[in-house]
Amino acid sequence: MTNKLFSWLEQRIDPYPDEYQNAPLPEKFFPFLWACTLGVRKYLVIAVVLTAVTSAMEAYIFNAMGSIVNWINASTRETFFTEYQSSLMFLVFVLLAHVVLVSALSMLKHQILIPLFPMRLRWRFHNLFLQQSLDFFSSEFSGKLTTKVLQTAWAVRDFFLIIIEIIINILVYFITISVLLGATSPLLLVPLFIWLTLFVLSIIYYVPRLGKTSQETADARSLITGHLTDTYTNIQTVKLFAHSQQEREYSKESMNGFLAVLLTLFRITTSFEICLKLLSAFLFIGVLGTAIYLWQQNQIEVGVIAAALAMLLRLNSLSDFIMWQLAGLFENVGTIQDGKKTLSRPVLIQDVENASSLQLKQGEIRFDHVNFSYSHKQVFKDLSFTIKAGEKIGVVGRSGAGKSTLIQLLLRFYDIQQGRILIDGQDISQVKQESLRHHIALVTQDTSLLHRTIKENIRYGRIDASDDAVNRVIGQAHVQDFLPHLIDQHGRIGLDAEVGERGVKLSGGQRQRIAIARVLLKNAPILILDEATSALDSDAESVIQSNLQSLMQGKTVIAIAHRLSTIAQMDRIVVFDQGQIVEQGSHTELLEQNGIYANLWQKQTGGFIVE
Repeated sequence: MTNKLFSWLEQRIDPYPDEYQNAPLPEKFFPFLWACTLGVRKYLVIAVVLTAVTSAMEAYIFNAMGSIVNWINASTRETFFTEYQSSLMFLVFVLLAHVVLVSALSMLKHQILIPLFPMRLRWRFHNLFLQQSLDFFSSEFSGKLTTKVLQTAWAVRDFFLIIIEIIINILVYFITISVLLGATSPLLLVPLFIWLTLFVLSIIYYVPRLGKTSQETADARSLITGHLTDTYTNIQTVKLFAHSQQEREYSKESMNGFLAVLLTLFRITTSFEICLKLLSAFLFIGVLGTAIYLWQQNQIEVGVIAAALAMLLRLNSLSDFIMWQLAGLFENVGTIQDGKKTLSRPVLIQDVENASSLQLKQGEIRFDHVNFSYSHKQVFKDLSFTIKAGEKIGVVGRSGAGKSTLIQLLLRFYDIQQGRILIDGQDISQVKQESLRHHIALVTQDTSLLHRTIKENIRYGRIDASDDAVNRVIGQAHVQDFLPHLIDQHGRIGLDAEVGERGVKLSGGQRQRIAIARVLLKNAPILILDEATSALDSDAESVIQSNLQSLMQGKTVIAIAHRLSTIAQMDRIVVFDQGQIVEQGSHTELLEQNGIYANLWQKQTGGFIVE
């Protein structure tokens, strides 16, 4: 029965909803928080109501303890239950109802809000990041982005839970005890409201300082995460240059910065705690002294003193709770402020409203008067050329000529400033990005693999591919040559072995073979080869080039290579220089022109362009 109840509660919120995932998040703090509550607002309202009711009931129960003392003094052992039976029964009812409501609140928090609320946010934040452009990721530490997805979700959840526990719980409790004590004697409210005034002033003084320092703490923590992730990701470079000591100093600098702001934060926290302890002592002495004075004047009964002490002891414990919760609250505020700066950044490359899917029939590609600048540098100016359907072109040029940028624009990793890029007459800025990239297969010289098994990395080309299809491309890309020798830390071998982060456990040539197998499996109608065999030895390159030639049949192909021999057989070779097409034609025609291409061909040593 209990498990069924828990299971039912745990299904009240869908942690992975489809709705809202593409909606941008506001930049301002409170609108950002409000947007984060989509789908959970009614449960937050229920938590507020339950917290308010249980707080009022708790104050009533403490007050009832004083009433019991008065009842005992006013009756005999024989007549006690007879005289106060109905009052005692009501108190028992309140106690039982309090247990039920507290249990309901506990289940609401632990079965719904605490686990599901942040998971829903992580899902949304992750989806927002997936929409961002490559430029967004190139300017951020990957570890820092991961931290913001995880920690901002926790911080938003804790912010709301702390607000409910502090503002609602304490406010309702304080109002209730003020009403109960004031009904007995208004004089008892004097020390209570003096305490409240001083308490609010201390919050006004300390809380902004806590908030500022918490923001600095969150920034410093993110910096550490980014630095450490950067070091671990590039550990081969660190060891290659024997710079472990430099990395220690680099990390120590960020750790020292974090420690400095952390110590400042705890200085403020300690001062705040001491201040609250002094205020609690004043409140206790003030109310107790006033209550004893009123009792001596025969204005209140002894039960009022007992009730007042019980309520004040609870208020004292709550004030300690407030201090720690406020410290946590403003640490969360700092984390949210830090996270929202990244999470609310607009997605620069977006599908237009009601974008259609790319309908690729032949595969003609046309650059129509394209202008593109990056970081205030003109890359292409009025670039126009057409790649016919099924045509295979090679793209040549020195580093910085715009070859790789051309590919990134075709894939719409960046948006052009003027002009159009069309595939089969369809402007790529007007079609869905997913559909555009679905029709294009790319192999680059910088092959990046997922930290998954080799089979999973190859199947990434076509998720629904059969094992037979996977095995076929493994043979075509000669991946099987090194499979028997692969074993991961879990003892898995061959296709089931994990490749490590970014494929670090494999050589450059092995990674490139897997990337080629992945593209062979995708079998897209447009094929882009950006130094696709640069990491292979000559024998392997010759065999794989033969397989790539068969793959190219019937496809539109763009091949970039420094090794000119790999593109000499292309239908057409286009030569770029400073973002402009300066020559184009077949290999033979370009040699006869005796221009840049011929010059590059003559300067090659071992088949490579001399930069």
